[in-house]
Amino acid sequence: MYPEEIVVPMKEELTENGFKELLSVADVDAQLAQKGTTLVMINSVCGCSAGTARPGVLLAIEKAGNKPDFLTTSFAGFDVEAVQSLRQHMMPYPPSSPSIALFKDGQMVHFIERHQIEGRSAEMIADNLVGAFEQYCN
Repeated sequence: MYPEEIVVPMKEELTENGFKELLSVADVDAQLAQKGTTLVMINSVCGCSAGTARPGVLLAIEKAGNKPDFLTTSFAGFDVEAVQSLRQHMMPYPPSSPSIALFKDGQMVHFIERHQIEGRSAEMIADNLVGAFEQYCN
């Protein structure tokens, strides 16, 4: 488990911009039981990937005409039970952090793995997400 003083500022980058934390299995189950679209950002301490993933997600929300109904996040290596539960819903993809998933009515419809984040700019990540939002969010 990562030290809180390292994790909190990275969490706040999202929570201060409207993302709700999924901290337990019950939180994950309740969120994914809701109708509509849910964006899930599995946050991470990984500087190279998470350093563009967080700004990319925020830019996508800012740019998108169609937006997810719910913005959520859990932190890999910190919100352990919630992340394990989310990863069950992200099968058959292997565990990946950071990663970004879009769910519609509880079913995953779009997924961005770490290897699709590494080496890409926040703008590229945002463009990928905006395309998914246009397709799945009403």
